[in-house]
Amino acid sequence: MVLNTFERIRALPMAYQTVMALYLCQRMVPNYELFHHVTGFGDPKPLQGALNACWDWAWQGKAVKVNFARWQEKVDDVTPSEHGHDMLGVYPAMDACTAISTLLQGFMDQNSADLVSVAKVSQASVAKFLELTEGADMDAQERRKLLREHELAQYEIEVQQAILNYLETVAEHEPQPSQTLVRQVRDMIADEGVSNIGVSMAEE
Repeated sequence: MVLNTFERIRALPMAYQTVMALYLCQRMVPNYELFHHVTGFGDPKPLQGALNACWDWAWQGKAVKVNFARWQEKVDDVTPSEHGHDMLGVYPAMDACTAISTLLQGFMDQNSADLVSVAKVSQASVAKFLELTEGADMDAQERRKLLREHELAQYEIEVQQAILNYLETVAEHEPQPSQTLVRQVRDMIADEGVSNIGVSMAEE
């Protein structure tokens, strides 16, 4: 039996589910950064600050103290609403905040279901973006075909499966993610260079 993406995430040790969810959240941050750049709304710093703290925690564990609830409040404070923003970019920006808030909730509750939900949020964000752009004037059948066959939708699934392949292999030999692994995963995101909807990452 071939497991689907979400089943494979569930099968990972929770420490590696953490890295997977962080990877997906990090890929969504450029969507928020672009929205902030265009509208002036909000601030990307709390999003990246929360992720930086969580990346450190992912390999150091109890050696670092992270106030997940406080970071969640900071992210919530800069989360845009579709009310008052009449532009498509608000949705991917909201989704980036939702993914990070879900991630932080998962850490607070030690609940792997939230970490799996991050992958669902990322896939749904791509689908919504396609529906609102290329799929806006399509009928339901055409839209379903678009969401199945569009290169962004396919790329999102391929990216999730590629990081899963990598983490599954490492997890067989290392019970806990190492600093080296975390650095490699972050480098993979930088090398990819684009968000889940194809927004270029800001040059650091």
